[in-house]
Amino acid sequence: MENQSQDFDRVLMSVDEIWHLITSFGVSIMNPGWRQNQIIILLALVVVAWVLHRLLGREIDRRVRAREGWEKWKLRVIVQIKRRLGLICFALMAGLLYQIMQQITWPSRSYLIGLAATLAVVWAVISFLGRFIQNRLLRRFVVWGMWIYATLILIGLGDEASGFLDDVGLNFGDYRISLLSVLSAAVVVGVLFTGARFISRTTASRIRSNEDISPSMQVLVVKAVQVIFYGLAFFMGINALGLDLTGLAVLSGAIGVGLGFGLQKVVSNLVSGVIILLDKSIKPGDVISLGETFGWINSLGARYVSVVTRDGREYLIPNEDLITGQVVNWSHSDEYVRLDIFFGTSYGCDPHVVRKLAVEAASGVARVLGPPKTPVCHIVGFGDSSVDYILRFWIRDPTGGLTNIRGGVYLALWDIFKANNISIPFPQREVRVLEEQD
Repeated sequence: MENQSQDFDRVLMSVDEIWHLITSFGVSIMNPGWRQNQIIILLALVVVAWVLHRLLGREIDRRVRAREGWEKWKLRVIVQIKRRLGLICFALMAGLLYQIMQQITWPSRSYLIGLAATLAVVWAVISFLGRFIQNRLLRRFVVWGMWIYATLILIGLGDEASGFLDDVGLNFGDYRISLLSVLSAAVVVGVLFTGARFISRTTASRIRSNEDISPSMQVLVVKAVQVIFYGLAFFMGINALGLDLTGLAVLSGAIGVGLGFGLQKVVSNLVSGVIILLDKSIKPGDVISLGETFGWINSLGARYVSVVTRDGREYLIPNEDLITGQVVNWSHSDEYVRLDIFFGTSYGCDPHVVRKLAVEAASGVARVLGPPKTPVCHIVGFGDSSVDYILRFWIRDPTGGLTNIRGGVYLALWDIFKANNISIPFPQREVRVLEEQD
C-alpha cells in the first residue's frame, strides 16, 4: 500500500513538472518578442506549405498520368511523397530560413524555427519508414509513438515524460509493469516484426529464384526462415517488456500439453506438411488426383495443400489426407502422362487398317506426342457385335486437362473412320407388338 502511495505521488510530481513547462512556454509566446515572432513566422510557413502542397500535388498528378509503363514501386514512392508534400515543403523552407537567420541575427531568435524544421524532418522520416509496416493498426501505433517520443526528446521533455510513464504501472509481486515498458515493448515488437517480415520476404524471393533447389525444399526453407525470424522477433519483444523467459518455461510446457490434446488434428497436419516437404512426394506444380479431385498443386501450406482444378475451384486439402490416403501424382517422376481410350469397329472392317488409321488420327492431335512416344493401337478382344481396340498415346502437359484431349482424339477417330468407311457398330433391337387374345 505504501509503494502504491509513493508511485501516485511521483506521478503527480511528473504531471506538475510537465504542466509547469507547458504553461511557461505558453506565457512566453503570449508576450511580444522574438518567440512570438517565430511562432507567427512558423504559422505563415504552414500556410505557404499547404498552398505548395495543393499546387505541386496537381502538377505531380498531371505528370504521372502522362507517363505510362512505370513500375509499381515507383508509383508507390510518388504517392507517399505526394501525401507528405506539405510536410516536406515546410521542412525545406523552415530549414532554409533557419540557416539565413543564423547568419544575420542572434541564434536565439531562430531557435524555434530550427526546432520546427528538425521536427518536420524527423516526422517525415518516421512516416516514410512506417510504410514498411503492413498492419494498419500496428503502423499507426508505432508511427504515432515514435512521433511523440521524438517530439518530447527534441523539446527537452523526454526525461519528464519517461518518468511519468514509468511511474504509471502495476505491481505483481516482485514484478512491475509500467506504461513506459508496455509502450516500448509494443514499438520494439512492431519494428522487429517489420524487420523480420522484410528479411523473410527478401530471403524467400532469393530462395525461389534459385533453380538448384527443388520446389518442395524451397517451401520448407522459406517456412523455416519465417518461423526463425518471427520467433526471434517475438522473444526479443517479450524480453524488451522485461518478462523473465525462464519463468515461462513451466507455463509454456503446460500449455503445450493442453494444446497437444486439444489440437491433435492441427498438429497432425503440421507434422504431415513437414513430412511431405522432406520426402518430396508432391511439390508445387504437380498434377494429382485424390478421390474425385483432379488438379494441380498451387501451393503447399503448413496445414493444407491448395489444389486448383480445371473449373477454377481451389480445394484446400489437409496434409494428413495426402499422407494417409491414396494419391495419384501424374507428374511425380516425370511430366509424361499416358492416356488410354477404348473403341470398337464392326467385324467387316480390316483390323490392320483400323489400327493404322487410329494411330494416324491420334498423331494428328496437337497435344499428342510423337516419337519416341508414338501412339499405339492394339486389339483387346472380340465382342458380341464389335472388334474392341485400345488406343494409347502420351502427353506432357496434364495441367491442360485430360477430358479435352480425350475428346479431341475421339473426334479425330470419328473423322478418319468416316472418311475411310470404317463403321462403328451400335446395339440394335427389334421390338414386336403382339396382339392381345381374348
